[in-house]
Amino acid sequence: MRYLLTALLFIGNLCSAQNLKYINGNNSWNADSLGNHRFIIKLSKEQLAINKSVAYVNIPWRRHDDNVAQKRIIMVGETGTKPIDNIKIVSADNEQASILFEPSEGAGSYYVYYMPYKNEGRSNYPRGVYLKQAETASEGWLKQTLLKNAFAKAVTITYEPINAFNSFYPMGMIATRNETAQLQRGVANKKYLVFPEDRMHPVQMRDYLPYRWVQNGARPAFKDTAARGEYFTFQLGVYALTDLANVQVEFSDLRSKNNQVIPAQYISCINTNGTDYKGNLWQTQVNVPGGTIQSMWCAVDVPLKSAPGIYTGTATVKTGQSGNQSIQVTLVVNNKVIKDQAADPEKQTRLKWLNSTLAQDNTVIAPYTPLQVADTTISLLGRKVLINKDGFPAQIQTFFKPEMTSIGTTPNNILMEPIHFHHIESNGKAVKWKSDGIRFLQKDAGIVKWEAVNTSPKLRMKVNAALEFDGFLAYTVQLVALEDVSFKDITFHIPVNPAMTDYFMGLGMKGGQRPDSVLWKWDVAHKNQDGGWIGNVNAGLQFSLRDEHYTRPLNTNFYLQKPLLLPQSWGNGTSGGIDVFRKGSSVLVNAYNGARSMKAGDTLYYNFNLLITPFHTINTDFQWKNRFYHKYEDLQSIKNKGASVVNIHHANAINPYINYPFIEWKKMKAYIDSAHGLGLKVKIYNTVRELSNKAYETFTLRSLGHEIYSPGPGAGLAGYRSR
Repeated sequence: MRYLLTALLFIGNLCSAQNLKYINGNNSWNADSLGNHRFIIKLSKEQLAINKSVAYVNIPWRRHDDNVAQKRIIMVGETGTKPIDNIKIVSADNEQASILFEPSEGAGSYYVYYMPYKNEGRSNYPRGVYLKQAETASEGWLKQTLLKNAFAKAVTITYEPINAFNSFYPMGMIATRNETAQLQRGVANKKYLVFPEDRMHPVQMRDYLPYRWVQNGARPAFKDTAARGEYFTFQLGVYALTDLANVQVEFSDLRSKNNQVIPAQYISCINTNGTDYKGNLWQTQVNVPGGTIQSMWCAVDVPLKSAPGIYTGTATVKTGQSGNQSIQVTLVVNNKVIKDQAADPEKQTRLKWLNSTLAQDNTVIAPYTPLQVADTTISLLGRKVLINKDGFPAQIQTFFKPEMTSIGTTPNNILMEPIHFHHIESNGKAVKWKSDGIRFLQKDAGIVKWEAVNTSPKLRMKVNAALEFDGFLAYTVQLVALEDVSFKDITFHIPVNPAMTDYFMGLGMKGGQRPDSVLWKWDVAHKNQDGGWIGNVNAGLQFSLRDEHYTRPLNTNFYLQKPLLLPQSWGNGTSGGIDVFRKGSSVLVNAYNGARSMKAGDTLYYNFNLLITPFHTINTDFQWKNRFYHKYEDLQSIKNKGASVVNIHHANAINPYINYPFIEWKKMKAYIDSAHGLGLKVKIYNTVRELSNKAYETFTLRSLGHEIYSPGPGAGLAGYRSR
């Protein structure tokens, strides 16, 4: 047996160097039974004559998946439909497999399928499970494999995925250990290597070098072509030979020979710099563990005014104590002009959306009306907010009539008294605040901002607030200890007018009639709860409590993968909670956090958000006039059924992939144009909880760590998991 293994390993090393073809299978086999990947091998008549019972083949598959040896291999003859039973896996690792098989169909082609799977779980949440290798060979045939007779030798000629999307070639095929070691020996004095890569080949693997990089080498230069106005991207693949901390990329201006310039301010690395969802400048630190790869995505926002020409500059990877490496960047700007920077998503052009500030645009939209400020009262559609001198609402009013079809002149007062805090020191005495009044920071049609500073001998409470035109009111409340102080409790009170409290929902309660009391404690480990809503049909208030560390959790069945962060202020360990009950003339929302101490200089954030409901009247004419049709079908048939709006979900010809309506957009536009011609409107299903793995930006977004994709155990279809 040792003779056999030695001989086969020698043959394997020879076969692994052969030149393979890489083609697209065009969905030419049943992937659900055979898997998404196969190699085509050929056995000649001359080789078959050597041994008609046992043939050998080496498959240089260069796989990056785990537990390779445990996953099933299926062999099928070119004309056969049944798998070959007599097969023996001599060895299998990430680099290659050595296989003995019975050439039952004689000379010709054979197909070697690998990574076959079965799908378990529900249809909408499938879980692909890779089949384990099965022992199907007969004892008689296995005995023949132990003889010292020569074997027929098949040749691997082609790698073929089921389709282009599932292909491992080229960025999912690994360099071998020997190839990687040889590369490292040539740069023994460096702590990392930089591989420039174009945008059409996103880095897919973190733990293996792509074979493509071994072939091309770590070149010190990158060159590509861009249009004027294009958001052009490229990669610098950092291969860490040791742990790297705080990896950054610094750019020079790009200059042409006639001294035209694309300034460095138009060039950035989206892994480390950008704009966050609040519109603020954002930076993060990228660390790369030794032996791994980090793709640093770089973007050149080519100005429309750039003259055509060849622009050259440098991108310098900086790693502190591990040294710097510069890559010469040459960008050929052609005559083409691109005004829609989001066009051509396959070229990663939509990455600019990561730095979009569109969400900060508070342009008033119908049916809302511009905000109006009169003294300390802010008016918005059907509502008013009266601000107290401490910065908190003194009163919140709505003017919607009970039938919700019109706005009246009689106010519905939501509050019985102003919203306020009680800071009770350990001696039982309440902190007395001195307020200097509010100061407006911004008065625009879509948003009004103000601040107020409240002080006491021991504390300073700074209040910042912003009211948007739709009724969203956000408060940042910074409490700073000026000296050591201990509290018996800190409570936050929303005293609600009982006439406006018919209904309640949240804090573990489904929507319905408000109970006499609600007693609730923080439990973020199990419950996605941080507030509630109280009110009537035509007047209500939603409240949610947060601190400065708030990040949006995942919702519904994904919540436990990324739950809420317990607010250090409101939660106070296990001491905090919210009670809702009748107290005197009001129904009191009482948020408490129990006993605590603050040292001089300590800061706590008691942030909260309010939504003033309802937002606008009900447009009954629209409701009665429009009928929604929730299926992709022939438009004339939809119109004949009386519908006026077609709601297009995913998994159909014009919107095939969930939350990514950018691939079949031409078909989608043609469908919408036809709908408009028939007097119909079309709505496209597009949400933000999930993102199709068919998105062109999948691997780019993965390079950002968990900025976009939430961490999780992984699962889903096997074909997706393999990528």
